[in-house]
Amino acid sequence: MRLGLLEDDLATRQEIEAVTSEAGHTCHGYATAKAFKVALRQESFDLLLLDWNVPDASGLDILHWAQEMLDPCPPAIMITSRMDSEDIVKALEAGADDYMVKPLERDVLVARIGAVLRRTYPAPTIVDAREDLWGMTFDHGRNVVDIRGREVALTAKEFGLALTLFRNMGRPLSRVHLLETVWGRNPDLPTRTLDVHVSKIRARLGLRPYLGYRLLPVHSFGYRLEMVPFANSKEAK
Repeated sequence: MRLGLLEDDLATRQEIEAVTSEAGHTCHGYATAKAFKVALRQESFDLLLLDWNVPDASGLDILHWAQEMLDPCPPAIMITSRMDSEDIVKALEAGADDYMVKPLERDVLVARIGAVLRRTYPAPTIVDAREDLWGMTFDHGRNVVDIRGREVALTAKEFGLALTLFRNMGRPLSRVHLLETVWGRNPDLPTRTLDVHVSKIRARLGLRPYLGYRLLPVHSFGYRLEMVPFANSKEAK
């Protein structure tokens, strides 16, 4: 999963990035609230890790801002040295999904992150390497998508991109988020690679309004796949 971290202490930030990377996540750390807000406007994250006290704001300020500005707002874990029960209650009532007190224990941090992610993004049901999502069946063993009885063979990257979009139906995903998920962190790719792959899966899987799907570019951000009600989809034809 893709994590966004707000932490002004360099050593702590690097430790959290290393621990979460070892656990299989991709963690992007920011030292100031200003930089973090810029990132949240431009990218998408599966989970936010928020230090309570940073020089230019508080983690709670960022949490409130994210709840107002992001749709949907990712789950959030507060990370702080504050130990008073009043602070814990305040954070949870503000919408934080969990609360951790510094110094952090590596195993506990990974476990808490995993618990929040499981609650927010239930594990897909895969039976015999096949996964049913929004009217399509993804065959992981063959990189094939079954659309109402019609099988479409995709490349590995096309399959991964389509799977990511269908698993996040209705959710805007940033370009960087999609690239990291499908191609890995910091991919050295031409700038049009993602757009070309989106165009291919749109055509090959029939992601058109009259077939019940709409794959939209989100200006200066990324892409969003959404379902189209049947009545509207007939009109769109």
